[in-house]
Amino acid sequence: VQLQASGGGLVQTGGSLRLSCVASGFTFDDYAIGWFRQAPGKERDFVSAITSSGSSTISADSVRGRFTISRDVAKKTVYLQMNSLKPEDTAVYYCAASYGSTTGLMKGVVGYWGKGTLVTVSS
Repeated sequence: VQLQASGGGLVQTGGSLRLSCVASGFTFDDYAIGWFRQAPGKERDFVSAITSSGSSTISADSVRGRFTISRDVAKKTVYLQMNSLKPEDTAVYYCAASYGSTTGLMKGVVGYWGKGTLVTVSS
């Protein structure tokens, strides 16, 4: 089982990045996929999640309206489009998979974790 996150980097305030999470080794269509982030010295926080069907998403208040999550079944990939980035968005971003709901994923019910990708937003 593997969740490979990529797309992080250095961007200025107000800029955009798109993160990708490529899944392998499990039945992608059966799992909700989400993104979490961990800033230096802080706990890991939920960012956004999408249902296994792709029909519904949920996001944290801090990113709603700026970040959009989507999934491509054919590519077994979930994307996180991040716009209007702020310095407080600086963190290592992790993708995660859950056989349950997006609500469960938001509460930390995670089956698989991927390795993170670093996003740095300069002021």
